[in-house]
This record gives sequence, structure tokens and C-alpha cells, in this order.
Amino acid sequence: MKSFALVRADDSDKVKIALHDLERYGHIQFSATPKCIEPNYADELLVSVMGVSLKSKCNSAALVELNNHAGAAISRLKKIHPPAHIIIISPRHKMFEELAGKFPKYPEFDRTFNHQKSPQGLDMIQEKGESSNA
Repeated sequence: MKSFALVRADDSDKVKIALHDLERYGHIQFSATPKCIEPNYADELLVSVMGVSLKSKCNSAALVELNNHAGAAISRLKKIHPPAHIIIISPRHKMFEELAGKFPKYPEFDRTFNHQKSPQGLDMIQEKGESSNA
């Protein structure tokens, strides 16, 4: 029985790391590419699943379909400590069917890391500085 993992965090880098941690250290198998979802919708899902009020809003969120049974995913998730809030959504949750229908329509979550200081970027800065001094 498939389930979803909802990953919420302050920024997209933490979501990317958490997705990596789920696969690498949690040995959780994704059945599809992670999808990008609206942070506000992710917050609503959290409140719906957990049944508690929201403590803090997220700024980035991803949803991924899992091959693992929800119980196994939760058990494995407890053994790792990703830098994001992860909620497992199983077919017993009322929003599961809604998510299953919307999932294919969401855009893919970009899992590549943006390096703030790249050698190419430094070359461009140096070229600009040299040309303005001439």
C-alpha cells in the first residue's frame, strides 16, 4: 500500500537534504519523482493530518509518493533526523485521495543545489572589475 511523504522546511535546501536522507539513511523508496507543492497547502496538510494547530509556517515543501507501507516509512523515519518536518500520509487520512489525484499535476521538485559562490561567477565579477578600471 503506497503512501506519501510531505516534507516541509524553512528553505528548499533543507527539503532537498531531507529527501536525500529519506532515501539514503531511511532506506525509503520513492515510487515517483518528488513534486513541489505550495508551502501554504503543505501547512494545511500538516494541520489536517496531525490534528493540532500550526506552530510555524514553512517556506518550502515537497510531496513524494512512497513505495513503502506507511507504517514501515514511519518506523524508518524515526531512526533518522532530517533537517525538515516530514509527515507520512497514508490511505487512512481523508486527504490521501485528493493528494493522489493532484500529485501528477504538480511540478517536479528541483533537487539540485545552487552553489552561491561558483568559480564561473567569480570570473565574471573579476572581468567586470577589470573592464571598469580600464
